[in-house]
Amino acid sequence: MRELWKLYRVFFNIGICTFGGGYAMLALLQRTIVEQYHWATEEELMDYYAIGQCTPGIIALNTSTFIGYKRRGIPGGIVASLGFLSPSIVIILIIALFLKNYASLPLVKHAFTGIRACVTILILDAVLKLGKKSVVDKRSWAVFLTVALLSVFTKLSSIVLIVAAGAAGWLFWHKDVEQEAAER
Repeated sequence: MRELWKLYRVFFNIGICTFGGGYAMLALLQRTIVEQYHWATEEELMDYYAIGQCTPGIIALNTSTFIGYKRRGIPGGIVASLGFLSPSIVIILIIALFLKNYASLPLVKHAFTGIRACVTILILDAVLKLGKKSVVDKRSWAVFLTVALLSVFTKLSSIVLIVAAGAAGWLFWHKDVEQEAAER
């Protein structure tokens, strides 16, 4: 029970600090889940995040569910999800009550401009940190650059790009396994 409460509390804190959606959450998840609590490795976090992008729903919520499930099974997944969602529900209700009346105020407009700038940096920070661990050889660079170009210059969905990158990774791995077997 104590572990479930800790899961709820940690994901509540992540949820309350997450502005800008799932991508902005990646840096916070990396610091909290990987570095502080060691509940997942960076590779596992990237896998959860990739799967969270391919499955229906909110990326950040899906990732929270996967991590909670890893820690404590189905109850852990449910508790982590609730922990992540709770602050959003409260904040959205408060914003909905007041934003309609105050959205046009310059102070509110400027505050959102600052928040968007901050979110951009949080996303960039996560990309740089995770990129150092993911893009490590010529093959991963090839996949990275191909996906980056396709993402920027086409309208392919994230799901297609992730599945294609996974297939390319599998083909590279499969080729290495065959080569090692042939060398024996």
